[in-house]
Amino acid sequence: MMEQLRYYLAGQASSWPRYIWEQLILGLCSWVPTIVGIGLRGLAYRLIMKLNGLPAIEAGVRIAHANGVRLGKGVYLDQGVYLHALPGGISIGDNTFVMHHTMLHVFNFRNLPQAGITIGDNCFLGEFNVVRGQGGVRIGNGVYTGPMVQIVAVNHVYQDPHRPIREQGITARGIIIEDDVWIGAGATVVDGVTIGKGSIIGAGAVVTGDIPPYSIAVGTPAKPIRDRRQLTNSNHRETEVFFGALEQFRS
Repeated sequence: MMEQLRYYLAGQASSWPRYIWEQLILGLCSWVPTIVGIGLRGLAYRLIMKLNGLPAIEAGVRIAHANGVRLGKGVYLDQGVYLHALPGGISIGDNTFVMHHTMLHVFNFRNLPQAGITIGDNCFLGEFNVVRGQGGVRIGNGVYTGPMVQIVAVNHVYQDPHRPIREQGITARGIIIEDDVWIGAGATVVDGVTIGKGSIIGAGAVVTGDIPPYSIAVGTPAKPIRDRRQLTNSNHRETEVFFGALEQFRS
């Protein structure tokens, strides 16, 4: 029983006193609704997290190892977001939006030195994304993802068919997503991959190898089919382009 309790505690905070302190602040503030709760959390969470400016954190955001979380100016965390920053930490840059029920999960109980999740400025992570950072995930500036995208920097070893997979360990090489990348809905990025600057990953693609900069890549496994730098107006339908309040606000 004590072993299970120690394991639980290690997954929630860096020590017993830290666990009690973080849970006290979260318990008092995490449920408060409306803009009142957003303002309260923006102030109170300074006691347990590294905040640069006032983030907008909706009610129902779950946080473990809060002292390993850093949020930049203008960060928005929607309802149901889950941050698990076990020692490697989570860093989210200025004006980045993380939409509802997205999970940023380091949970580095194997003490991997490269573990952690770093997200740059002006990013937008869509609904129900999963980012696992055991091998380290580095996301640049201006990266957009659709809903249900998975970015998973960990893999299981399975070569020995006579041993359970859970007993064969993991590999964790890390994932790099460079600036100005758009990843379509339902895409999966596996461990060991670099997606080059300015690339587009099609909806439902499975990225198993590096993608060169400015590529349009689709399929399973994802393959580049076009270089964005070679596109002309004839590659697109004539249609009106719209800009929303978010783009205007950021500019």
